Amino acid sequence: MVFQSFQTLSLHLPCPFMHLKLLSSPVQTCSGRLSRQHRNVLLFGFLAALFCMPVMVVGATGAPGSSVRQSRPIAESPGTRDFIAWVRATHNHHGQPFAIIDKKAAMLHVFDAAGNPVGSSPVLLGLAVGDDSAPGIGTRKLSDIGPAERTTPAGRFVSEPGRNLQGEDIVWIDYDAAVSMHRVRASNKADRRLERLATPTAADNRISYGCVNVPAAFYDARIKPVFGLQPAVVYVLPETRSVNTLFGLANGRTLAPDQISGATR
Repeated sequence: MVFQSFQTLSLHLPCPFMHLKLLSSPVQTCSGRLSRQHRNVLLFGFLAALFCMPVMVVGATGAPGSSVRQSRPIAESPGTRDFIAWVRATHNHHGQPFAIIDKKAAMLHVFDAAGNPVGSSPVLLGLAVGDDSAPGIGTRKLSDIGPAERTTPAGRFVSEPGRNLQGEDIVWIDYDAAVSMHRVRASNKADRRLERLATPTAADNRISYGCVNVPAAFYDARIKPVFGLQPAVVYVLPETRSVNTLFGLANGRTLAPDQISGATR
């Protein structure tokens, strides 16, 4: 998708932070002093690039002045590894950077346009188990969305950059359903979002209205520089349906992106 309009604004409310889609060139945000965690991430990234090491960010920061360290092992499940191999073999990402969200493990895996791994991180997902968005959820108020409707939809999505009402950059996964990928926020202490990210299990990573909450350090280092500037591909693996059926992998069959069952935007 090529951004040609600089005045197109659309408001969606279901994601708790009232995201705005703004079709414009990236806007530079004011940056204060880097936190110690951010400095460590940048330093590690520089050294890794210098010595040709694969970079994997496992730390994350939340609200300003706070930090949390991930204790969950960063690993791909066998099913996820098979899916990654399929994407690479079929070039289903069409030469674009791509991300794979493993909902069962509550993990995000990021790859460059050549299919090389960039990094992995735990994430927070929709509260409810399910692979489809409720009809019309993108136009409904938060108060009208029940707990069972707070799902993160599965499928192949063409992501695009956007901004919320506070001017913060986000990445739209499914714009019509108002599902985006953004930095985790710890404004509601009762949600314990930073603590959920830090536990060694995925059992407590279901809390959002459907959006994918990413540790701030990982978002700034691995998502914003690529997904925040251009369209990319985001694969959300199902949890109630078969991966083979959803993505057309049965019997080695390869489908074009617009033929894949499930959400494709």
